[in-house]
Amino acid sequence: MRVAAIDCGTNSIRLLIADVTTSGGGTATLTDVHREMRVVRLGQGVDATGMLATEALERTFAATEDYASLIREHNVERIRFVATSATRDAGNRAVFVEGIKARLGVEPEVVSGAEEAGLSFAGAASVLPTLAGELVLVIDLGGGSTEFVVGDSDGVKAAISTDMGCVRFTERYLLSDPPTAEEIAAAEAAVEAKLVDVLAEVPLAEVTRVVGVAGTVTTITAQALGLASYEREAIHAAVVPLAHMEQAAGELLGMSRAQRASLGFMHPGRVDVIGAGSLIWRTVLRRIAQLTQGRVESATASEHDILDGIALGAAGGLS
Repeated sequence: MRVAAIDCGTNSIRLLIADVTTSGGGTATLTDVHREMRVVRLGQGVDATGMLATEALERTFAATEDYASLIREHNVERIRFVATSATRDAGNRAVFVEGIKARLGVEPEVVSGAEEAGLSFAGAASVLPTLAGELVLVIDLGGGSTEFVVGDSDGVKAAISTDMGCVRFTERYLLSDPPTAEEIAAAEAAVEAKLVDVLAEVPLAEVTRVVGVAGTVTTITAQALGLASYEREAIHAAVVPLAHMEQAAGELLGMSRAQRASLGFMHPGRVDVIGAGSLIWRTVLRRIAQLTQGRVESATASEHDILDGIALGAAGGLS
């Protein structure tokens, strides 16, 4: 079955067209036909106004029209469009829903944080070699929210969605270029406060493995690996020591926007928000290292995430 999955987040909108096959044991496998990402910054100003900006909607609708053409071109049988943090928070999300439906022919699903977390885990876990004996923490660090999902071979055990993300924290805290020490301290304190809520719901101290997904994590991984350009094959499944991840995150956080823009692997749409994303990732990893008392020594980057979970759901493998 050929499916199309669209993930519309706070910063980007992504399309995956894939063929889904099912093994004799019932396990679904995705084979990519087409995958792409565009930065539309749908969440522009939502944290301050509670509304989706007109220009942000126009950018998102334009990308959706292009995706609709690609979907027709590739003879897709099923389509699933999922919208996350920015749309959940917006008072005018009905405008967004109607606009997408008019252009794509399907109604977008504005999923809850818990649903988003489950889809992210499914996407990341779909490419792990094995979950046997592992308690895996998947962290989906997005533009408006960050999901923490713990699961094992039987599925999700605990999950929470927090309203911290690279766009939201840039707009709230990191206003200078580069950010000042005072701004960084305030943002770190905010992350620590969010982690108190996470710890109440998710057993971070018990995890044996950490997998990070989405563009912030893969971009920091590119910096940690010293890549000259964005190499998806090198980034996917890369296991990076926590110390190297923290160093790379600190380097990106301390750069000016002009310095970030000069990096060959940096997507132009991430230049202004990767600093906040790096701060969140670094702070979270430091806390995990403390909680696990050094048992978790590295983090794995995955190019497979909620988008893959949405595609599996489109085929009937996930709700």
